[in-house]
Amino acid sequence: MLAYVNSRWYDMAMGKRRNKKLDVNLLAKSIVEQATGQKLKEPAPDDEGKNPAAVYLGRLGGLKGGKARALRLSADERSLIAQKAAKIRWAKHGEKSGTEGKDKQ
Repeated sequence: MLAYVNSRWYDMAMGKRRNKKLDVNLLAKSIVEQATGQKLKEPAPDDEGKNPAAVYLGRLGGLKGGKARALRLSADERSLIAQKAAKIRWAKHGEKSGTEGKDKQ
């Protein structure tokens, strides 16, 4: 019974934690809003001031860039690029690439 009472008091005193991690700026904004009782203005979106035509053209280039590059490269060039990428990925984990550590027969 005593353990139950202690756990209830502990739960009430400690409260629940938020799982959501807040950005420092968002935390500061919420503190100011609570202190002043006023709602602050939301910042304007980042894409304002950008030319919509340029944004559209940039998106078009991004959508077809990988396919166009794959068609332009030969099979050997694609293979070399893939090997280089694999070697870099394995180096990030502190291990040797897959081909260097194998036993030679």
